[in-house]
Amino acid sequence: MKHYVEYSVNKGIMHAPYMHNYPKMLWLFMMVKYSSTEPMDVYDLLWTNNEDIAEQTLEVPFLQHMQMGDLQADNYVIFTIQDINYLVRVTAMLKEMCKKVKVPEDLKDFFEDRYKSYQSYADATLEKFHLKGVEDIVPTEAMEKYLSNYQTVMEEEEPIYFAVALLPCVVLWLWLANQLKEGYCNAYFTWKKENAHGHPEQHYRDLLDKHLTTKEQIAKANNIFRQQMQNEHDFFASSLIE
Repeated sequence: MKHYVEYSVNKGIMHAPYMHNYPKMLWLFMMVKYSSTEPMDVYDLLWTNNEDIAEQTLEVPFLQHMQMGDLQADNYVIFTIQDINYLVRVTAMLKEMCKKVKVPEDLKDFFEDRYKSYQSYADATLEKFHLKGVEDIVPTEAMEKYLSNYQTVMEEEEPIYFAVALLPCVVLWLWLANQLKEGYCNAYFTWKKENAHGHPEQHYRDLLDKHLTTKEQIAKANNIFRQQMQNEHDFFASSLIE
């Protein structure tokens, strides 16, 4: 993600993509980042500034019933099918980013590494569920919007912002899995166990700090990150409407 130092209405940022619902608290974090002797890096800034959406996501009925162990199986199946579609589609976008990004070297390496990781997981998931592909999966409204936002970032923004767009899913699922109070006897303990471990900061922290260095970059990155966090929230929320 990119770091922002100042925000100017005169520069037209208010009208740029992803700049709606600009979080007021970003000003505070920007001040901390650029004035403290030990500034907050972009990776932590983005999460801290948008943790409110994570808290809201944790409270949606789908996750609450998962935690209680009484989530209806058909709701979980539909959720899983949508998630498999997401995985395969985003993997395909990462493949496009590998073709598109040749420089700088670190960004090229990032996309190649993430593509290999996503492709391996996608292949294993399709095999696990005995699927040949996702062509016949119709995305829900929430998922269609989510994937459309990814596509827009890929086609219209600088490559570093696609890295930003990937991050919310990675950090949110890790956080949610560690927040859910589920024991081994819970039918959905496997979801918690599979998502409760990981170190996304190893892939993202240095990259974001290096390539997001201006106030404008950080503002755009924050809004893309927030948009994707909202898409994650909406995906979970739409998976069980009471």
